[in-house]
Amino acid sequence: MSSSQNPTHFRYGLNTSTLRGHKLSLPDIISIASKAGYEAIEPWIDEIDRFVADGGDLIDLRKRFEDAGLSVEGAIGFFAWIVDDEAEREAAYQEAERNMALLEKIGGKRLAAPAFGATERTDIDLRLAAERYAKLVEIGTKYGVVPQVEVWGFSKTLQRLGEAAFVAIESGQPTACILPDVYHLYKGGSGYEGIGFLRPKAIPVFHVNDFPDIKSDTITDADRVYPGDGIAPWKAIVPLLQEIGFDGVLSLELFNPSYYAQNPDVVARTGLEKLKDVVHSSLH
Repeated sequence: MSSSQNPTHFRYGLNTSTLRGHKLSLPDIISIASKAGYEAIEPWIDEIDRFVADGGDLIDLRKRFEDAGLSVEGAIGFFAWIVDDEAEREAAYQEAERNMALLEKIGGKRLAAPAFGATERTDIDLRLAAERYAKLVEIGTKYGVVPQVEVWGFSKTLQRLGEAAFVAIESGQPTACILPDVYHLYKGGSGYEGIGFLRPKAIPVFHVNDFPDIKSDTITDADRVYPGDGIAPWKAIVPLLQEIGFDGVLSLELFNPSYYAQNPDVVARTGLEKLKDVVHSSLH
């Protein structure tokens, strides 16, 4: 079987962070992702805002995604939904709702919800976080957009997979879900065994990347590399995903400045080829 074939029921997506340093327009990124062979995409909210500010129409943008065969599986925005300060939190809910309204117009399905605004806090009550996340989910129901509790390994809040799972479970929301990341699970010390406790519905999108042999307390986002070019234990990760019946999107999320200096078409294509290769080789 060639690396261009999909040996599983996984789908492959591009988080636009991978090309963020190229400072391309969303239409250009859509074209690159489509030509490379991706099935899904995760744009950043500021990219959508810039598209609109430059005179773009969101209905046209939705058609561009559809014509390119790219489902908008998620998006990346930042709003302090988890903080204790009520005024700050209410402003965050308003920003989240603005993000969700944008996503509804372009056919977006989900919105990342990391512990933005509380990354240096160690005293956030996760039971309160679950209540705050529940409100975020309720806001999303108006727009058909589901917030995802995102694991950020560098954060002191929602640093680990189990913490994100706690918030999702205790929210009591049937659509609650988690957004894990190969790099962040390493950075935060979770490891990967916890994937086996989840069901597919809990992780509709999984951020994928790799990392070199650098200690977790010093490694940074910029150190992320293509899947297979680092030390991530793919032969543990991929079989676990297959074992739980994962049928979501593996979304390539990189922030590597050396890739930003290369041709964006080459970066997008190389990332997808290497991701498919590690999936295939991990199952055979």
